[in-house]
Amino acid sequence: MDPALQRIVQALGPDAQLAVVGGTVRDRLLGREGGDWDLATALLPEAVMDRAQAAGVRAIPTGLKHGTVTLMEAGRTFEVTTFRGDGAYLDGRRPESVTLGVTLEQDLARRDFTINAMALPAEAVERTDWPAFLVDPHGGRRDLEAGLIRAVGDPLLRFGEDGLRCLRACRFQAQLGFRIDPATLAAIPRRLEVAGKVAVERVFVELTKLLRGTEPERGLAALAGTGLLDLWLAELRPMIGCLQNRHHRYPVWDHVLEVVRCAPAEADLRWAALLHDAGKPAARTVDAKGETHFYGHEAISVAMTQTILARLRASHALIRQVTALVRHHGTHPGPDWSDAACRRFLKQLREDDLPLERWARFRLADQSGKGFGAEPHRAAHEALVARLEALAAQRPPLAIQALALDGRALMDLARRPGGPWLGQLQQFLMEAVLEDPARNQPGPLGELASGWLKRT
Repeated sequence: MDPALQRIVQALGPDAQLAVVGGTVRDRLLGREGGDWDLATALLPEAVMDRAQAAGVRAIPTGLKHGTVTLMEAGRTFEVTTFRGDGAYLDGRRPESVTLGVTLEQDLARRDFTINAMALPAEAVERTDWPAFLVDPHGGRRDLEAGLIRAVGDPLLRFGEDGLRCLRACRFQAQLGFRIDPATLAAIPRRLEVAGKVAVERVFVELTKLLRGTEPERGLAALAGTGLLDLWLAELRPMIGCLQNRHHRYPVWDHVLEVVRCAPAEADLRWAALLHDAGKPAARTVDAKGETHFYGHEAISVAMTQTILARLRASHALIRQVTALVRHHGTHPGPDWSDAACRRFLKQLREDDLPLERWARFRLADQSGKGFGAEPHRAAHEALVARLEALAAQRPPLAIQALALDGRALMDLARRPGGPWLGQLQQFLMEAVLEDPARNQPGPLGELASGWLKRT
């Protein structure tokens, strides 16, 4: 047995009826090891605290009201919750009361989905035949094998208790690649009012997990189909059915789903994939020849991205990174670009603190999501990135601070105090060294500055 878990079992004693529960059991059946283990016990929380402390195990009363104690052992965290039954849910989040001292089977009956309502006695964890000891009163293992997300009992009741469960169903679909049981799926639109009570911080965490799933496009499609999209991302609804031009095989929403699927499973890239074309419906025009255009949609998408992520209480760092990706997703340097133009683009990425590597990975996903596959774009994309990387490796000056003459030196050269003229001169010199980085030396830069000062 895992030494830390064994110590917990010994500390709590044989009458604790300690069991591994929930997602830990589900992931073990799926062959996905790792992470902290959630435990359930017949002991009351005060007894868990007393026995753990007596055995020298650190115990933290994280939720005594709801029967939960956190035990720390060998750098590991174990959430230990007393078998409980839940009272009425009035806020769409937590029960008003809990009943401690129920059976393990009664405890499992309050959980959200059958695949999360299984338990494994702690003493059976290391046995080779451990699946034979599963406590599975709701058919969770059968649903797991069938790839099915099904609510425990009446889905209307389950979703009425905690509105986040509706979103969790979609998240599990994205993470596991499962389908949602028809009755469970049909219950979600009837519980949107409860889902709307969920704190946005919890929603953001679930949405991020959904986006980082192995099949995020399925989870997003479920959001759109059940009405959950309109609760938290209503601005994205106009993308559905919004037709594009000959450069895209799919309408905007379907393109977005493809880009999310193609993007690496990292939070900033997946959020950018979801939001990068949010401004297209508002920017869509059709010219006299019948050609569809989306002029200026990047700026609209940037504003929408900032609004949506701020509303969801995303971190400032994530908002900055996603916004930068969205802002630059429509920039496509080509073979006809001069080195100076490429350096200007590198300067823009630097100003937004967006690494070239992040931009490149997102650009390939965006290109792949147009519906013509990744391979037609890959060779040209890789050649472009190699060229940009080579130029960046030359360490050209990409910021005012990198100029060979700083502000003080330019004021001494002009024999005048600072003012608006200084910024204008620095911008002029910046453009000059972007055209030719060899000019970024005190002598040549001084000559350029002197000439500018005489002209102005």
